[in-house]
Amino acid sequence: MSKQYKCHKISGGKVKGELLFSQDGLCFYLINPKTGEVIEKEHCLYKQSIANKILVFPYGKGSSVVQADGMYQLKMTGMNPAGMIVVNADTTLAASAIILDAPMVNKMDSNFYDELHNGTMVELDADNGTLTVL
Repeated sequence: MSKQYKCHKISGGKVKGELLFSQDGLCFYLINPKTGEVIEKEHCLYKQSIANKILVFPYGKGSSVVQADGMYQLKMTGMNPAGMIVVNADTTLAASAIILDAPMVNKMDSNFYDELHNGTMVELDADNGTLTVL
């Protein structure tokens, strides 16, 4: 039986993908919309693509315009993350995910962060508040 973790829905949807953990907050405006690569030189994911990943990050950075427009540009080019797991979801980040119909959760089981790592294939079911290791 696959391991399952509980989480809290912010924005609904059900997706599959590889986990990609970031130790740094994320500004979606500092991701190249043509490649999905993080272009912020000081970021721990610099030059890595977030496209089609289940992105795990501590918080969003930037104004409402920067967050929403950055997510919008990624979605329009298909370079958006498949889903997002955030520790601290501010109103701007949560509203942007809801408007763009991007699956987002928070409040993961505490052992999630210790047990899983980059590249783990998972299914995120935000509607039912579960993340299942595939």
